[in-house]
Order: sequence, then C-alpha cells, then structure tokens
Amino acid sequence: MNYRIEGGNLPVVIISLNAGESLQCESGAMSWMTSGIKMETSTGGGVGKMFGRMITGESLMVNTYTAEQPGEIAFASSFPGSIKAVELNGNTFLAQKGAYLCHVGNVEYSVGIQKKVGGGFFGGEGFIMQKFTGTGLVFLEVDGSAIEYDLAAGEKMIVDTGHTVMMDSTINFDVQMVKGVKNVLFGGEGLFNTTLTGPGHVMLQTMPISSTAAIISRYIPTKGN
Repeated sequence: MNYRIEGGNLPVVIISLNAGESLQCESGAMSWMTSGIKMETSTGGGVGKMFGRMITGESLMVNTYTAEQPGEIAFASSFPGSIKAVELNGNTFLAQKGAYLCHVGNVEYSVGIQKKVGGGFFGGEGFIMQKFTGTGLVFLEVDGSAIEYDLAAGEKMIVDTGHTVMMDSTINFDVQMVKGVKNVLFGGEGLFNTTLTGPGHVMLQTMPISSTAAIISRYIPTKGN
C-alpha cells in the first residue's frame, strides 16, 4: 500500500492498493476508484459500534474496499484544509468528532470519553471524541493547516476552542476559565480555554469549521434585510 496527498487546500488522499489489500472508511466517503476494487458495507462490529460512530458524528455503516487487482481509491476532504496520516504502532490516540476519513491496517476505533466533564460543556472539542488504537494508518481531515507539537512531561499548551484535532492518549485534557473580568468581557477569547498537558503528541488546526461558520454567518442577511 502506498498513498499520496494532492489538491493543496482542497486535499484528496489517493491510496494505491495491491491485490488482496483492503481499507475501511465511513459510508459515502469514497470519491473515486479504479475498476477491480470491491466494496462491502457492514455495521463494522455490531450495534454497539454503530451507536459509537453515530455519537461521534460518523455514519452508522462502514465500507470495506478490497482490491481484487492493483488499483487506486481516493478520499477527498469535505472542507478546505489538510489531510494527515497518523501512524499507529500499538498506541492509542484521540481525535475530534468528524475528523476520521479512512484507515488501513488493523485499527479499532470507538468512542473516547474525556476525563474532565467540563470539557464536554466548555472545551469546544466536545466531551465525546474518537478513540483509535491498533496498528496501521489513520487518515484525518484537518480544518485549515495542521500544526504539530511533541509535549514533554508536564509541558502545557493552552488552546482556543475548536483548534485541537488529535492527541495521544497520554495527553491530559482539561478546561480552564479565562482569568480576569476584563479579559473575559473584552478579550474576545470566550470564557474557557482547553489545556493540554504532556507527555505526548498533539495536532492543532488553524481554521476550525465552527469558527469559520460563525464568521460567515455575520454576512448572511436575515429576513427583512
């Protein structure tokens, strides 16, 4: 299996499969493919797995594509930004809801519950995230560009709402209230920030779709205007 990412700010990952190789994605994610690749739709592990995908913003069913002869299959991003490949070697990482595009290899993905309840109400990334573990490659959609950091033990990163794409399971996720009345009222950053504490790898995004939608909504005329 080989892959290449093309398209600039409107990216697509094109994966080359040898005969017998397969990959999995959520239903409807495939953009195009060559002949000789067979699709099979399933629940991906039963009703429990279906429910988990539903609450993380993914489709209920999953598609498995298997190459009966060498060919290519492509998956395009649904929003301007980037596509990143995250390698798993028996480790675990968490990703924001809706970031999953497809994966190759022996990868299990499920619901990842944040340790801090406050994260669900104020953290932007949400109380529910996607949890990935196993061996293989997971392709994620990123809103805007991806900026990555390796945090040392105890090292902290303060992140504005919605900018976290993924993090190792070793990262501690918490929410802190912005200090100071003037900062809260006039700082323009909201009431809360997400705090990520190492050790572990973190991927951030420059243009969260929620922030972009809020800006665009300012220019949409309301009824009567």
